[in-house]
Order: sequence, then structure tokens, then C-alpha cells
Amino acid sequence: MKLKISNDLILHFTVMIWGFTAILGALISIGETHLVWYRVLLAALSLYIYFKIKKVNFKVSRQSFLKIFATGGIVGLHWILFFGSIKASTVSVGIVCLSSLTLFTAILEPLFKAKSISFMEILVGILIIFGIYTIFKFETQYKTGIIMGISSAFCASIFSIINSKLIKNNSAPVITFYEMLGAFFWISVYLIITRGFNNEIIPNTKDIIYLLILSTICTSFAYVLGVHVMKELSAFKVALVTNLEPIYSIILALIIFGQSEAMTSGFYIGAIIILTSVFMYPIIKTRYTKRQINP
Repeated sequence: MKLKISNDLILHFTVMIWGFTAILGALISIGETHLVWYRVLLAALSLYIYFKIKKVNFKVSRQSFLKIFATGGIVGLHWILFFGSIKASTVSVGIVCLSSLTLFTAILEPLFKAKSISFMEILVGILIIFGIYTIFKFETQYKTGIIMGISSAFCASIFSIINSKLIKNNSAPVITFYEMLGAFFWISVYLIITRGFNNEIIPNTKDIIYLLILSTICTSFAYVLGVHVMKELSAFKVALVTNLEPIYSIILALIIFGQSEAMTSGFYIGAIIILTSVFMYPIIKTRYTKRQINP
């Protein structure tokens, strides 16, 4: 029983750390592309150190490496769009738009895996679309941030589906390590082409501290914790608690940024529609599956 309680607390703590990622994105002053460049570089380095300390074998086949490395480009684009969304709007807008990940996954996964879309997933998707429309209608000044946030969710859905296939032959930390390297490479290529390696890439003292926290604690450390509890807790519980991430982020943003995070009533109505849909999805899906097995 103690182990179970401990893992429950670790899971909530991990999700809260993930939620803090958006806060750091708003606190870091350098642009989103440079921010992500530092994040993936430091995350890859910290994971490499972790592998060496734990003596983890992180070798993969050439074919797996190329797939994971290429997927890293999508991961990098996802984070650039996500942090760009926050910088162009607010933490609350960025994190709620990212919740549309469920909608894109419900649509794209059946296409990738050649299976039919369930009625329940269509219903959840419609509710999420309605929630996004409500936010878009009332928060027109954040149009760019909303579009970037939704695009970020689209990218996250694609690499999540790809990862669900890669995980069958490779461990999660190893996949993350090579995706970080891939993201670092592709972003570096982009910065070279656009001459992005300029004075704007130089972080100030506060940025360095925030970047270290973002890359080590909010990326590598949180990921290792997440993998640990997933071995002990059910997939349903993990999915349910993970859906609390936007709520943790919004609460933290209100505490840290105060009035600047205050939104219109229309935003909160849309956010409640989206978050309720996302949060209830695993509950409804589990009950539906049980009925299919035991009619």
C-alpha cells in the first residue's frame, strides 16, 4: 500500500513538473527557437550522463536510429510552436490549445494504423473543436498564439503515434535521447540557414538558470520519474492524472503571473469544455471497452 501511495504522489509531482514547463517558457526571454535549441541540447547531455551512470545500453539499429532521429525534427517543431504560442499569447492559452492533442490523435491514429474511428472519439473531437472555437471567438487578440498552440498539438500527435510504434523495439529513455539529438540537429540546420546563430541566442543569467531547470528537471528528470511510475501504476491512472497537466499549468500561471494571466469568461468556458472532454475521455473509453468485452 505504501508503494502505491508513493507512486501516486510521484505521478502527480511529475505531472506538475511537466505543467511547470509552460511557466518556464514564459519566463525565459530568448526566442522560442533558441530556447528549444538549448533545451534539447541540455536534455540530451543530461540523458547521456544518466545512461553512463546507470550503465544503460543505448545502442540502436541503424534503421531505428534514422527513424528516431528524423522524428526528433517533429518533436523540435512541436516545442518551438508550443513556446511560440505561449510567447504570442499567455501560458493558459498555449496549454489549453495543446490539449487538442486528443482530437488530432483520435483522427490521425486510425489513419496511421488503418483502423476505424470510434463514435466516442468523434464525439470528444467535436466537443474539443467547440471549445477551441469558443476560445478563438472571445480571445481574438491571441489569434497567432492559438494557431501556434493548435499546430503544436498536431505535431505532438504525429510524433506520439510514431513513438507508439518505436517503443515496441526500443526503450522510452533511449528514444527520447535520440529524438533530442535529432531535434538539436534539425534546429541547428534551420538556424544556420536563417543565420540564427547571432547575439539573440545568448541567454542572460536568469535564462541560463531557467534553461537548466527546464532541460534537466522538467525534461530528463521528470521523464525518468514518469517511466518509473508507469511500471507500477495502470495505464488508465497514468492517462487520467496526466490530463491534469493543463490545470496545474493554469493554476501555477495565475499564482506566478497574476493579473496578466486573467482571461475573459469566454476563454474559461472554452477551456472547461476542452479540459472536461480530455479528462473524461479515458474514463468513458475504459467503461466502453469493458462493456464491449462483457456485454
